[in-house]
Amino acid sequence: MSNQHPQVSILMTAFNREQYIRTAIESVLQSTFSDYELVIVDDHSSDKTVAIAREFADRDQRIKIHVNEQNLGDYANRNRAASLATGEYLKYLDSDDYIYPWGLQLLVQMMDKFPECGWGLCSLVQDRERPYPFPLTPREAYEYNFLGPGLFHKAPLSSIIRRKVFEEAGGFKVQRMVGDFELWHRLGLKYNVLLMPEGIVWNREHAGQEVKSYNKYAVDYERIMVTYLTSPDCPLDRETIQKILRRQKNRNRIELMKSVLKFNAELIGINRGKLKFY
Repeated sequence: MSNQHPQVSILMTAFNREQYIRTAIESVLQSTFSDYELVIVDDHSSDKTVAIAREFADRDQRIKIHVNEQNLGDYANRNRAASLATGEYLKYLDSDDYIYPWGLQLLVQMMDKFPECGWGLCSLVQDRERPYPFPLTPREAYEYNFLGPGLFHKAPLSSIIRRKVFEEAGGFKVQRMVGDFELWHRLGLKYNVLLMPEGIVWNREHAGQEVKSYNKYAVDYERIMVTYLTSPDCPLDRETIQKILRRQKNRNRIELMKSVLKFNAELIGINRGKLKFY
């Protein structure tokens, strides 16, 4: 193993995660794969996050800690972490999540087997037609996402990206909540993607996650989708694109109808509560 150039840079961004970061770091240290650096970038926490991380860094030289002088926010901090990486691969692991002991080794083995793939996504439900891992071209990836089970909805936790590809793409755009969704669309235009199974990482769910407010950003998600579908670089043919857009339009109508019905039901309930019986 080379301390200067490890094969994998595990990128752990953190902000006030004293409750969870110890478990996240320990999951990395339990990995069967050892040729990595763990880059922890704290986004100006006010709790004991940094102190806990330093306990581990004092015992393992593969752990590198950086503390931002001011809060950058989610995707800007992810880019900051990537800028400090030296590995061939970038593997995001949030400070409230977990990677299984065999997870890193499996990811690297599968990516090494498919050098034509610039990035990969795991934690995917079983494919009906073939076992994982398997690569998709840009056209196949867009079809898989828009006409199949879906793909671009995965969080950074499920990704592994060749550092060269990440840098060529310019990293995440700093867009609240939707930066990963946008990057997958962008990478999908140009680079083959490797699809990999579940059982590699674990996504912790808790009340402090912003993902709970997904509906607030529904318009941003749709804007990104339409932008890349109508881009001149979209790998799909015009007929397929129009089919997808029509289907999305119908879905929007259905969701709008559901919202109206829910609102009317709530309104009726309120009015019933105001009724007085004599």
